[in-house]
Amino acid sequence: MKIESSVAFVTGATGGIGSAFVDELLRRGAAKVYVGGRDEGALSILSKRAPDRVVPVVLDVTSDALISAAARQASDVNLLVNNAGFCGVKGALSNDAFAVAKQEMDVNYFGTLRMAQAFAPALAAAGGGAIVNVVSFLALATLPLMGTYSASKAAELALNHSLRAELAAQKTSVLASLPVQVDTAMGAWTDQPKVSPGDVAADTLAALEAGEAEVFPGKLSRDAAQSFAADPKAVAAFLASILPSAA
Repeated sequence: MKIESSVAFVTGATGGIGSAFVDELLRRGAAKVYVGGRDEGALSILSKRAPDRVVPVVLDVTSDALISAAARQASDVNLLVNNAGFCGVKGALSNDAFAVAKQEMDVNYFGTLRMAQAFAPALAAAGGGAIVNVVSFLALATLPLMGTYSASKAAELALNHSLRAELAAQKTSVLASLPVQVDTAMGAWTDQPKVSPGDVAADTLAALEAGEAEVFPGKLSRDAAQSFAADPKAVAAFLASILPSAA
């Protein structure tokens, strides 16, 4: 689909990647961008970037009531960007792993599912439109340091595949974006090189316009994907060696 003149909805819009998506959508000529997030003040600031085109929407992707209200308000959407995410940076055996895992699944997996179900009718009414799911390279290979996060992203990727198949009949395209570590607050766990949020947004939307089903945005992500395709066991073994602390 073409971004120009589209009407988009971005979840997690006030975070690093979400904010970059808003900027890139505006740069590519989106007619309107609904920006969803929990912080009303941050949403208000974000909307000032283009007051005539950016519409703030209070949203928590774990709340059925807020999602239903958002779907009613943004009934003209033809592009949904499921970007909201949570990472507790915990190993599966950490002291609070269960509580963290529940939150990661609720946001990363169930949140994506809730949003897709709520907005599918609007996308159908718009002629199909598209859904972009910001997943993670860690959906493909587990990082024990983020064991429960990896599990939630693997579930989200499986959901992405199902949505693509189920929504094909209404001509809704579904794209998975799988970046490696990104230079955001969530990526602060490592001092390794990172993909910029701008590259994630730009490469993802370019892939959407090109009709692709999957994208690894940024050179670091593309390099990781090439390494994984060449020798997935080696990549998995490397990531498995990065163990969490006992806390």
